[in-house]
Amino acid sequence: MGIHDTPPDEGTLAKSYDPAGVERRWYQHWEDKGWFTPTLEEGRAGYCIMIPPPNVTGSLHMGHAFQDTLMDALTRMNRMNRKDALWLVGTDHAGIATQMVVERQLAAEGKTRHDLGRQTFIDRVWNWKKSSGGTIVRQLRRMGTSCDWSRERFTMDPALSHGVREVFVRLYNEGLIYRGKRLVNWDPMLHTAVSDLEVVSEEEEGFLWHLRYPLTDGSGHLVVATTRPETMLGDAAVAVHPEDDRYRHLVGKEVDLPLTGRRIPVIADDHVDPAFGTGCVKITPAHDFNDYDMGKRHGLPMINILDVDASLNDQTPPDYRGLDRYVARKQIVADLTALGLLDKIQPHKLMVPRGDRSKAVVEPYLTDQWFVRAAPLAEEAIRAVEDGRIRFVPENWSKTYFEWMRNIQDWCISRQIWWGHRIPAWYGPDGHIFVCNCEEEVYELAAEHYGRPTKLVQDADVLDTWFSSALWPFSTLGWPKKTPELARFYPTDVLVTGFDIIFFWVARMIMMGLKFTGEVPFRTVYIHGLVRDGEGQKMSKSKGNVLDPLDLIDGIDLESLVKKRTSDMMQPHLAAKIEASTRKEFPHGIPAFGTDALRFTFASLATQGRDIKFDLGRIEGYRNFCNKLWNASRFVLMNVPEPTTPTPTGDLSPADHWIRGKLAQTMGEVNDAFAQYRFSDAANVLYQFVWGNYCDWYLELVKPALYAEGDSPAKRAARRTLVEVLETALRLLHPLMPFLTEELWQKAAPLAGRGGESIMLAPWPTVEEAGAFAGEDPRVAGLEWIMGLISAVRTVRSEMNLPPSLKLELVISGEAGRLALVEAFETEVKALARIARWRRLEGPAPAGCAAGLTEGARFFIPLEGIIDLAAEEARLSRELARVVGEVEKVERKLGQPDFLAKAKPEAIDKEREKQREFGEKRHALDEALARIRALRG
Repeated sequence: MGIHDTPPDEGTLAKSYDPAGVERRWYQHWEDKGWFTPTLEEGRAGYCIMIPPPNVTGSLHMGHAFQDTLMDALTRMNRMNRKDALWLVGTDHAGIATQMVVERQLAAEGKTRHDLGRQTFIDRVWNWKKSSGGTIVRQLRRMGTSCDWSRERFTMDPALSHGVREVFVRLYNEGLIYRGKRLVNWDPMLHTAVSDLEVVSEEEEGFLWHLRYPLTDGSGHLVVATTRPETMLGDAAVAVHPEDDRYRHLVGKEVDLPLTGRRIPVIADDHVDPAFGTGCVKITPAHDFNDYDMGKRHGLPMINILDVDASLNDQTPPDYRGLDRYVARKQIVADLTALGLLDKIQPHKLMVPRGDRSKAVVEPYLTDQWFVRAAPLAEEAIRAVEDGRIRFVPENWSKTYFEWMRNIQDWCISRQIWWGHRIPAWYGPDGHIFVCNCEEEVYELAAEHYGRPTKLVQDADVLDTWFSSALWPFSTLGWPKKTPELARFYPTDVLVTGFDIIFFWVARMIMMGLKFTGEVPFRTVYIHGLVRDGEGQKMSKSKGNVLDPLDLIDGIDLESLVKKRTSDMMQPHLAAKIEASTRKEFPHGIPAFGTDALRFTFASLATQGRDIKFDLGRIEGYRNFCNKLWNASRFVLMNVPEPTTPTPTGDLSPADHWIRGKLAQTMGEVNDAFAQYRFSDAANVLYQFVWGNYCDWYLELVKPALYAEGDSPAKRAARRTLVEVLETALRLLHPLMPFLTEELWQKAAPLAGRGGESIMLAPWPTVEEAGAFAGEDPRVAGLEWIMGLISAVRTVRSEMNLPPSLKLELVISGEAGRLALVEAFETEVKALARIARWRRLEGPAPAGCAAGLTEGARFFIPLEGIIDLAAEEARLSRELARVVGEVEKVERKLGQPDFLAKAKPEAIDKEREKQREFGEKRHALDEALARIRALRG
């Protein structure tokens, strides 16, 4: 199919841009043609980005939409640059999250997974995945993502599962995976270990209990402070700082541990903070991560007092066994009070760790788990960043990476759930462990070991989701097989991800990639910030400030938006508050902005190393930009009725040369911005060129040539320049705005003499191509001076509140060369400055004129009979009084110590921005009033 028989309607463009009518049609066309799939043909360089696999349970949110925009822009740009580009897409099986979805369904039926049994439950999860999972992947299409859907992967696909088992077996055989008893984050509701990323710690109101521990020799007692008094039943020591003179003499003595009948030692450790509490710290190695490390240093016993559901176990006195941890807490505090061993209770704010899925308070818990011995793997991963094989953008994130990697701990990889990659380990009758990739082979190993066929039991645990995700860059390309895809696309080029998973995912991919392929998994790690609301606050359902990218694309009415934000809200007062704020902020709902406006907004905000503040004002502005580009293209198509041919340089006007030079400059800046991952710079440069240079200036400058009677070299040159510049600008914009640019390119490309089926297959505008546009012409400097004069006249008109329709007289004095330029470009000056006539200044400056200054010349605009100076002075005075009032209001607020001490930083920043804006308005009004008063004499 060629450019002239593409699906969109032929003929001229509609009067206005309708994103909905363009986007789905074009996306389906691209996908049907298979253009997202790399060819693997010989001689082409590969380019590969791996999508951070979203949870199969998830749906598209602003963070996804933001990073997907950046990844797609890079993929499209490199595809146009003639690289064999692969953006590999897929989803993560999300062990705990997915299991909880299906368990909730079972609960609604009055069942649990144990009623079904393991295999039946897993079958149920697969059925859910087939019917309901992967919603987010389908939603990605709405963002215009050019992923290779033919290679879509799932972390539990058979081939990927084989790779997971292969890695486990190899690491185990090398002694880098082991089973041991260590302290882990334990979710007592889900009955499984969880990673740090699955734990959300937030400040809550609590208490600090001060407990008296009697010295065994009867010489007194020590007071220790704790936020979890129930854990005292598992205490193994009391620690003090070795240089603390208050307690140095007690080191080596013992205290009676209340309620237990046990004695525990007083020990000295440098990690104790003498300034915290009394300077004495209870040490509970089995229930606190810091205490665990101290317990290992001092050889203390690890006494686990909790069961899997956080009730007290048989290691505790009989009176507390079987009690829930919080019930036991009350009982223990009551018993200590009765014994006179409770010194005091203080209100205390503390960070409480909760499971991000269950919301249960997570316990440090001593249990048998599988671990990866991480330090040996980290050594080469550290070197890979040190020697530049991998670079972080922005570079400062490498410091975070090094800090984590140089203090790395062994990685707990087992989870006590059913959905996931089951650990390929089997136990013999004597507890001997057999690890194998294939179940058939493991029985052969067992028979060889025992000398007879033997019954084995497979480990019930599954692997941490992050284990399979760590293999994503190479397992998705066919490893451990040596596939053409692995040879072409590994190492991948860039990873685009958030800072919060540098350790959990990025570092582990680097370690695993180096270990099993000998090469880094990617050459660049681009770290982006969080997408926050317009006030700089994190988006969350509880705050009622979440924006759905699909709502921004398609629009949503007010009632649907309110329902969406308040559904499943358990607290009625919070739901009412969110409803009120939503109705106030979006009285008419959210209008449809379209995908391209959303993508361009994300790109324009993608400043390296910073979170982005997303407000509807920005996306509205970029929707206007889409409309501006559409209308400019309509103008071009209406004025260029047939294909153009290359124009002799001598036929080009100064305006033609000027816009071509600006285009060449833009091409260089955009290429440089993409090369350095400065997406905001690329977007802003393109915006300024298209709106400022091409639409606002060139289209106006070229109208006299276009509207002239007959055919002429100047008209042909103008037409050629119009379409050539437009077509090139569309190619530059395409990675950021794929739909709009495709629709317009299909119309503009033939007129510019460019063939091809799609803009996404057209060549990327390179620096070399820019050279063809950058021909020099001495007249351009004169034109730029004229443009400065026109801008100055427009500024005066605006300040004097003179309507554009009013044709004025322009009086100029200045250097002869400048006046000659006005004469040479008289047509442009009259048309763009809205001037009826102009003349040289003869004698003194005329009275009653607005005056302006530009390089090498002064100009005057006679206003007698045109403007009521007294009325204009009164209007400006009223506006100035209003603005002064606003300035004083903001300054009073910023001058209040309570506001500065208690307000959130984003609220203070907002007031300071108001102060700046109103200050600028005040300055402009002062100048305008001074000008009016000078005119009145």
